[in-house]
Amino acid sequence: MSRLILALVLVGALGSCAPRNTDAPENLDNACALLAERPHYARAFRQAERKWGVQAHVLMAMIYQESKFISNNRPPHQYALGIIPTGRQSSAFGYSQALDGTWDEYVTAQHARGARRDDMRHAADFMGWYMKLSEQELGIDMSDVRNQYLAYHEGRTGFRRQSYRSKGWLMRVAGEVETRAVVYQAQLAQCPRRL
Repeated sequence: MSRLILALVLVGALGSCAPRNTDAPENLDNACALLAERPHYARAFRQAERKWGVQAHVLMAMIYQESKFISNNRPPHQYALGIIPTGRQSSAFGYSQALDGTWDEYVTAQHARGARRDDMRHAADFMGWYMKLSEQELGIDMSDVRNQYLAYHEGRTGFRRQSYRSKGWLMRVAGEVETRAVVYQAQLAQCPRRL
């Protein structure tokens, strides 16, 4: 019996060391193909929708913009004099590009000690939680993709101050996120029911 337990522990330990697929799905422009390739994304989006009320197409558009569905995505390194690495521009990481402090706030508020930013289930839950707070504190409807994205990018305090108004590039990006959400919504309506 003890050999069986040892074998199971060994198999479990070796399985956890297996490399994870951190690459983006093949076709980011087709919601059905994306979910067919990564069915666990669909489960994560359904859970977030049930818990927080955020729809899959909204999450997908925001995740596309934030990380292009790359689980271990980080901001690029910054360099002094073009060659000396000085670190990254922020602590953003994972699918949701959550900052360390905001992620810690989520983990504490949701009692989610084991949550990881490179796990789609946790990233979708985090984004749903954040968007629900934006709805409660700022009055931004969960389906208002443009303003939800601006509040997500600038933080709720920055959104209140309308810091985005001086960032033409960010206003353009928010419009692109909104457009992508509309496209994803139309595509999701055509997906096979199993997705």
